[in-house]
Amino acid sequence: MLALEIVNISKSFATVKAVEKLSFAVESGKIFGILGPNGAGKTTTIRIISGVFYQDEGEVIYWNNKNGKIPQERIGYLPEERGLYKKMKILDQLVYFGELKGMKKSEAITQAKKWLQRLDASDWINKKAQELSKGMQQKVQFIATILHNPDLIILDEPFSGFDPINVETFKQVILDLKKEGKTILLSTHIMEQAEQLCDDVILINKGKAILQGSLHQIKSQRAKDTVVCEFEGSNNFVANLRNVRIINLTQNRVEFRFNPSDFDFKNFLVTLLNETQITKIELTTPSLREIFIEEVTKGENQYA
Repeated sequence: MLALEIVNISKSFATVKAVEKLSFAVESGKIFGILGPNGAGKTTTIRIISGVFYQDEGEVIYWNNKNGKIPQERIGYLPEERGLYKKMKILDQLVYFGELKGMKKSEAITQAKKWLQRLDASDWINKKAQELSKGMQQKVQFIATILHNPDLIILDEPFSGFDPINVETFKQVILDLKKEGKTILLSTHIMEQAEQLCDDVILINKGKAILQGSLHQIKSQRAKDTVVCEFEGSNNFVANLRNVRIINLTQNRVEFRFNPSDFDFKNFLVTLLNETQITKIELTTPSLREIFIEEVTKGENQYA
């Protein structure tokens, strides 16, 4: 069953076309990624789905219901711009947001305490939002998004401002919500996060879809033209390599791409072994980030 269907939606602001003839479908119980660079139209699309904006044309269909009504009680929306009442206590805020979504006060209190405990934030109950760090406030806003147990959870750049430990915590929470049967719409410009979480994705650039489908399908259609190499010692040897494009280089790790039609991997491996002490090497398909860059810059010569 489809939880959400977007049919040829467009949205303009003055002379700027933010979204143009965009269509995609989201299956129930899956994590769907809306991906693209800053300014691609992701947030505008998210706001149309959540009812903040209205599209100029096209349809948004929830759970096959074509009456045009947005079922707010079944939707949880975490906006990119966070917003809490600075002088209001955390528990009071969560209860207030829960009641806005139709929860009884007693139920909202119970669920708020449960989620605060789960996210190691029980000590914040009587604190005011202005006393919390940005990351702490983000946790509270996330709880407000899911407090009423929505079926469709919309997350716009949910990891922004989190340290690595909290990013991993929230990734696990998102995966747990998926296991419970929730449908999750995840908007991000960080491709690595999407690659770890999403079942299906749509890549947007300048308001238009440039690629969409299941993550498995998108990656399986690509050749294994990427080498990931970990090594010991200096990385100076990388400058001597030919017929490869360096994607990522750190002190002890390098990622290359090559053109499969004129590349001899065995000879390349021999060269690497002569140049450095390899601790790990992998031949794989390109990352989602590389696929996106490739789609945006199609036709350009990417190889040295």
